[in-house]
This record gives sequence, C-alpha cells and structure tokens, in this order.
Amino acid sequence: MSQVLPDDATPVHDLIGIGFGPSNVAMAIALREHDARAGGQAAVSARFFEQQPRFGWHRGMLIDDATMQVSFLKDLVTLRNPSSEFSFLCYLQSKGRLIDFVNHKNLFPLRVEFHDYFEWAAAKVDSLVSYGHEVVGVAPVVRDGTVEELEVTVRSGEGLEVHRARNLVLGTGLRPRMPEGVERGDRVWHNSELLSRVDALEGTSPSRFVVVGAGQSAAENVAYLHRRFPRAEVCAVFTRYGYSPADDSGFANRIFDPEAVDEYFAAPGSVKRRLMDYHANTNYSVVDLDLIDDLYRRTYQEKVLGTERLRFLNVSRLTGVKETPDRVRATVTSLVSGEETLLDADIVVFATGYVPTDPLGLLGEVADRCLRDDEGRVRVERDYRIATDPGLRCGLYLQGGTEHTHGITSSLLSNTAVRVGEILESLLERGLKSASDEARTVADGTGRAAR
Repeated sequence: MSQVLPDDATPVHDLIGIGFGPSNVAMAIALREHDARAGGQAAVSARFFEQQPRFGWHRGMLIDDATMQVSFLKDLVTLRNPSSEFSFLCYLQSKGRLIDFVNHKNLFPLRVEFHDYFEWAAAKVDSLVSYGHEVVGVAPVVRDGTVEELEVTVRSGEGLEVHRARNLVLGTGLRPRMPEGVERGDRVWHNSELLSRVDALEGTSPSRFVVVGAGQSAAENVAYLHRRFPRAEVCAVFTRYGYSPADDSGFANRIFDPEAVDEYFAAPGSVKRRLMDYHANTNYSVVDLDLIDDLYRRTYQEKVLGTERLRFLNVSRLTGVKETPDRVRATVTSLVSGEETLLDADIVVFATGYVPTDPLGLLGEVADRCLRDDEGRVRVERDYRIATDPGLRCGLYLQGGTEHTHGITSSLLSNTAVRVGEILESLLERGLKSASDEARTVADGTGRAAR
C-alpha cells in the first residue's frame, strides 16, 4: 500500500473524530453550528473518519415495527439547541410528515424512521466525514518532550494517509458480545445481524429458531421471527422466570437527565455502584411492557388453539451449541433441576448485548500516557476527556465507554446532544488556535445552562 506522510507544512486539524455513528454525527453538527454562530472568525478545523462505506446504525435490527425507547426530543440536537435546523422535527418537516407525526400522538418513533433521521442529519454534514476510511493507528508528535499533536494513520481503498490533529474524539461504538466459547457462523448469529442474515432464509422452510437473551432485542427477535415464519417454532431461552418490564416512569427516567451526569460523576464509588444497581432496570435486560403483553397474548392464544409455536424455556441456560451444515444443536439446561433439553434448530440467535470497544485500542504508545484508576479503568474527566500525563497536551475525548465515571447514559442517545456541547466547550476553553472568549460563549445553542 502507498502511504502519504505529513510534513511540517501539513495542516493540523483542531479535531479528528474516529467513527461516525450518531454521537460523532452530533459532534459534527455542534461544530457546524458553532462555526455558523462564530461567523467564520473562530472556525474549528475538523475531520471524521468512518470505516463503513456509508452511515449505518444497527441496520441489522431495523425491524419494521420496532420503536425507539427514547423520546424523539432526545435527538442529536434538541436538548442542546432546541432551535436547531438538525432536529427530528425539522427532519419530519422536510419529509412532509410533521402534521402526521403530531396526529400520531406518540413520543417514540419507529426505529427505522429514526435511522432515516440520522442518515438525513449525517448527509447535511457529510463534507466533514470520509467514509470507507478506517483509522488504524495513532502516534504522538513529540517536540521538546511534550506532545501537542497526534499523527492519525487512516486506511482506505487508495492506501494509507497520515493526518495530524490537536484533539481526538473517539466514537468507535460497541461490538457484539457472544458467550465465551461461542463463535458466530452460518447458523449461529448475533442479533445485530438479524435482518441481513434472515433474508437468506427466504424460500426455505425453517422449522425452529432458538433465541437466547432476556432483553429488549431478544424479545423483539422472538416476536419478529414468530411473525415472519408462521410455520416455525420459536424457542426463547433465558435465565429469568419471565421478561422483566423496563422502568420508564418519570422519576426513574431522571437517571438519564444531564444533571444526573454531574451528580453521578461527583458521587463516591460506593454510591455509583448503588445507583447502577438501583436503576439497571431502566435499560439493561428489560423489555417494554407493551411487547411483553403482546408475546404473552400470542402464547396464550396458541394454547387455546392447540398450535403452540412460541415456547419459553425460562430459568434455563444455553450450555452447548454444535453447528453442522444443515442444523445447529442447542443444549438447554434447567437451572432448577439440571435437566438437559436438546433442540435441533435451523438458527440460534444470541441477543446477548454489546460491549464497548476498547477506547485505547487504537492509541498505540499514546495509550501509555493515559491514566487509570485503582481498578485499572481509564480515568475520565467530567468533560469526557481522558486524564493523561502532563506531557500529553492533546485532548482525547470519549463518546462511550464512560459508564464507570458518567453513568448509564454513556452509550445511549439520551444525553448525546448535551455531551457533544460539553466536549466542544472543553475544546474551546482549552485553547484551540481559533478559539476566542466570544467563541466560547457560542459553543452550543444554550450555553452552560444546557447542562
């Protein structure tokens, strides 16, 4: 591969963003709005790199009737700048559906519609992103013992490029989690690839699916497969007695408020752990009550009709998976009796969640300058900047992977709009070459009051 190396004349970006999912799309929008308000006098030079060929967010889970679990007002901008032209409402207006959406009287759009909104917003700032470009390494530029710039190596179909930046924003997202010892294959899937894989079954007659997991995605998979393949048996396997409803009540939802991030960050470690335990049922391994009711209605109706295709193997664990070319044998073990049930299935789907991508995985020797806490976790400041040794003066900002410091909202959409405003404000306060006191006051549409 060819490689384009920078020289001393190479422009240095104020900011390079790694990844271009919803969080960094929101970051690009915040930069665009800042530059517009600054009138070009304090523009921030930025570039984002995304390895996908185009914008995409959980495409494999865009089931036609699946809805968002957050209000449409928690879009990419509204909680930071309610008058933004990048809001979901402006998207609806541009599509001619604003009145229809209002008449729908629903806070929670279809997931496929919200994905279309993301694509619409990303297209409005596409001059800032290079798709099909994968960041493969980061190296420090050392001068007089200090690091004020970073070299970012990017791979595309045309070869390698090296760019320079004073700050990085890492938005590398999540990666699918599979149980230890289980590998994905032709008949063993993670739910993140459901829709892209299920089309290959068109024209066949699958007789049985096994879905592992007790969260929202697992329940959606069960409902979708049961509907899509009306002659197939769908077996749901989970360790609980039944699906647990998500707590989306008004008081519990305050855990996602911007002010809750301040309180969580300042809390002692013991209080942080308690808050996560108390409010895990707002997000983790829980299911919308409407979907729970729908699945229960289906299974009861089948019992009445004597055609039971929907089976729930509860208080059980999948303890074995053996894939062959024409089937996969799943071993399900009861946690109560230890009895094993063998299920010969066409497909086993693991709806077993995601784990954050290692935020330091791309940073090479720069990672050695990042500080860690007593438990070995990366230390993160309130402004989402990784704490580093004094010799590294560049900002390394995280969009995700900060649950241990900032709470549940780390990888969720709820606080995205506010978070990017805080990151931008931090960048400006720390002294970009183009920053000024006036520019800092317009870092977002609402200023510090938005926090």
